[in-house]
Amino acid sequence: MPHRPSLIARYRRALQNEATAGIVLILGALIALIWANSPLRESYMHLSETVIGPQSLHLGLPLSHWAADGLLAIFFFVVGLELKHEFVAGSLRDIKQALVPILAAVCGMIGPVAVYSIIQVLSGSTIYDGWAVPVATDIAFALAVLGVFGKGFPPVVRTFLMTLAVVDDLLGIVIIAVFFSDGVNFLYLGLALIVVAIFGFLVQQRIIHWYLLWPLGIIAWYFMHLSGVHATIAGVALGMTVPALMKGKERKPLTEQLAERINFYSAGFILPIFAFFAAGVNVIDSGGFGAMLVDPVSMGIYLGLPLGKFLGIFGGVVLMIKVFRLKLGHGVDLPDIFAISWVAGIGFTVSLLIATLSFAEGNPHGPHARVAVILGSLLSLILGALFLIRRARQQQRGAIAKRPLHTESRRLRSQPTKRHKKHKKK
Repeated sequence: MPHRPSLIARYRRALQNEATAGIVLILGALIALIWANSPLRESYMHLSETVIGPQSLHLGLPLSHWAADGLLAIFFFVVGLELKHEFVAGSLRDIKQALVPILAAVCGMIGPVAVYSIIQVLSGSTIYDGWAVPVATDIAFALAVLGVFGKGFPPVVRTFLMTLAVVDDLLGIVIIAVFFSDGVNFLYLGLALIVVAIFGFLVQQRIIHWYLLWPLGIIAWYFMHLSGVHATIAGVALGMTVPALMKGKERKPLTEQLAERINFYSAGFILPIFAFFAAGVNVIDSGGFGAMLVDPVSMGIYLGLPLGKFLGIFGGVVLMIKVFRLKLGHGVDLPDIFAISWVAGIGFTVSLLIATLSFAEGNPHGPHARVAVILGSLLSLILGALFLIRRARQQQRGAIAKRPLHTESRRLRSQPTKRHKKHKKK
């Protein structure tokens, strides 16, 4: 009788598909959103606000904070690994080749901020606290949408989107570190950096025993937490110390080895748990869905994600090409940028995190901001999918239009000449 893989093994295999990982993330958010607005919503709030951890160590935190500050640090460690790989051996290694997507990422952060600010001005609102919420692009989600709906796109388009999203993530991390740090304690920050340096020394020497690295990672996270800098930054710093080039008999860089070990837990458990606690917003008691839709803060976010990203990225690339004469990579055209600029508005994970940091507990705009992230990401997904499908069909029609000439020329070349026919008859 053939051995059937366990449920965990099948789940691990399914998560290797980026689209499946995105669906799991959405499910976590939807379950929380439905529960938080159901007749059982008090039980969800009780679960979310349950405090665990020793108060004497400043670790008495609600479960929702543990998900955002603790578990998400592991996700940011994976982000740090990806950033290190891209800078050393990937798409950001050659600055000339990566210049256009890097600048597009910068423009793609300016666009949402502009849309958010314009909506506040036009509505007469003075609430600019949510300006940073729509700036982020979710790498895994965006690449999953491109993979599902962008069949037939050249691989260089995926590289462009990945480079853009990686730079976007880096800038998002800088925003979290600079604008959402609360009274930095430089003593604890220094201790955190010392522990990160020790961690870096060990991985550079290829000493990667879990019983050494995990305690160091937790200590670095703890000191970063005490320093006032958002604790997830410790994960990024630790990931950036890991070597991205192979050494000796290694078959894969250490960044890839560690990412492969952690990705399953990050995509399969950590991100859905974070989404579950971040997206569980009680919209009913906050005025209802209609009130959320007309709130200038939420409007700035759910329009800033799709529209702001599109205007920033596509408009920025057009400006770079037409005015500054920069060139896109071979195989990437403006219609491709048009499609993926909508996809870049999917800002699920980091945008949800920034939304929780932007508004104090009890602020009525906080719940609206988090629901707006889900709505804006959903709009970006739908619009991006539609434009990707349309562009893919255009490319297919173009390929079909070229094929008959090529096929006919091959047929004529392979057809024997009259002399050859006569020779065969003789």
